Amino acid sequence: MSCEACRSIPPVTANGYTPQGQFEKIAGLNTYVTGKADAKIGLVDIYDVFGMASQTIQGADLLAARLNAVVLIPDFFDGEPLKHEYVPANTEEKKQIIAEFMAHKANIPRNVGVVIEAVEEYRTRFLSVTVLASGPNTPFAASGQVHPGRADPADAQALYIPHIMLASKDEPADVIAGYADFFAKGEKEGYVETYSKMWHGWMGARADLEQEESRAEYARGYNQLADFFEKHLS
Repeated sequence: MSCEACRSIPPVTANGYTPQGQFEKIAGLNTYVTGKADAKIGLVDIYDVFGMASQTIQGADLLAARLNAVVLIPDFFDGEPLKHEYVPANTEEKKQIIAEFMAHKANIPRNVGVVIEAVEEYRTRFLSVTVLASGPNTPFAASGQVHPGRADPADAQALYIPHIMLASKDEPADVIAGYADFFAKGEKEGYVETYSKMWHGWMGARADLEQEESRAEYARGYNQLADFFEKHLS
């Protein structure tokens, strides 16, 4: 077995996945917790608008196993994510439902504040995790996003920590290129790659784990995340 194979995430389960973690109430949020409580690395996994899907939970379990980390998925939506049937927003009714959802349950500024507050309790619950406290204006040591919605190259200018972006074919190419160009300057450390055959959501709730190609790309993406975080959080 090659060293690279030794360092890969566990095999991906296509159907009937059984979560390896459990749900706990942390900082007022129902939170999926997976991995060892005494881990040295801690990750906070922020899901997409479709909420805590099985594919997202499996991804958290894969990262926890690969990195010997504790991974937390806080449920901002209180068990009421956006339904898949509303996407694409090809009717006025769907557009209104999505707009309402984004303005309230998925309100980005509000949920960013919720995460920052929750980190304070994460620190007390997981005392051995040290990576949650570093960098100016952020409690995190590294960050990443996959198939990012509403990405803006200007956001890269505010980064203080290493960042990885794995995009799909559905994100605007010029926006993704803006991030790549920024990191290419060498002022901040980051990595950008576009999975040209994958769709928006291929690593989240819209992941198709029954098809060989998309399952392999799902696994490749989580291995890339694990490699990046291991480099910057160990």
